[in-house]
Amino acid sequence: MTSVPSGEAPPAAAQGAGPLLRAWREQRRVSQLELALRADSSARHISFVETGRSRPSEEMVLRLAEHLEVPVRERNALLLAAGYAPRFPETPLDAPALDAVREGIERLIQGYEPYPALVFDASYHVVAANRGIMMLLDGIPESLLRPPINTMRLTLHPEGLAPRIRNLREWRGHLLEQMERQIALGRSDQLRELYEEVAAYPVPDPGDTDREPDGPAPYFALPMRIEHEGRTLSFVSSTSTFNTPMDVTVAELAIETFLPADPATVKYLHSLLP
Repeated sequence: MTSVPSGEAPPAAAQGAGPLLRAWREQRRVSQLELALRADSSARHISFVETGRSRPSEEMVLRLAEHLEVPVRERNALLLAAGYAPRFPETPLDAPALDAVREGIERLIQGYEPYPALVFDASYHVVAANRGIMMLLDGIPESLLRPPINTMRLTLHPEGLAPRIRNLREWRGHLLEQMERQIALGRSDQLRELYEEVAAYPVPDPGDTDREPDGPAPYFALPMRIEHEGRTLSFVSSTSTFNTPMDVTVAELAIETFLPADPATVKYLHSLLP
């Protein structure tokens, strides 16, 4: 598994694959010569493709997209723009073809217990969650827990986890930056609307959050410090995706795990979920 990528997606273009490829290349800050060397082509051919003077083959479109680290969904868009059929299917997650994927991620997050772990899709809708996550949701209003549960809305809503997060301003900034990177990767109106919604949520007065931690904060990653039944638990999170996915649905799944950042959190979680 690999870390979730970051970057900015190019704007939509209707003039064929060339402008889209050029926008991706410029976004990745790769010269035509460098891309040509990576793709075993020539700078002249790359230039002709980008300006529309040469129609790239299906193989060339996929090769350039791979070297530019274009997301799977956008690779389909490039193929369509070049006049080819999409290569990557978008299989519903509940389809029998993805039984192994569903079972695998369920085993993975259950095996991570008692520590929290969840799986979400490209819109940050929760696909699966383990008991460690559900423990943190005690007392959350039912309105925020109706499927599909949205992890960003659940975390930043003033009636959600936000009032419990002691370093909310820092953690909120981290989440909004993460969403900005994901928005940049694809042209998703739904994700942009979600960002605008959660970014507009009121932020409590600094005196109510952002208090000094009870112990030294981890130096290697920003922790999320959250209150639970009178205790302050501290976690650092890691988000992963599937390596070399061949399906849009699978490509857009992300697994987020929360690692206890101090011995007190470890001990407390093991006492609750033996």
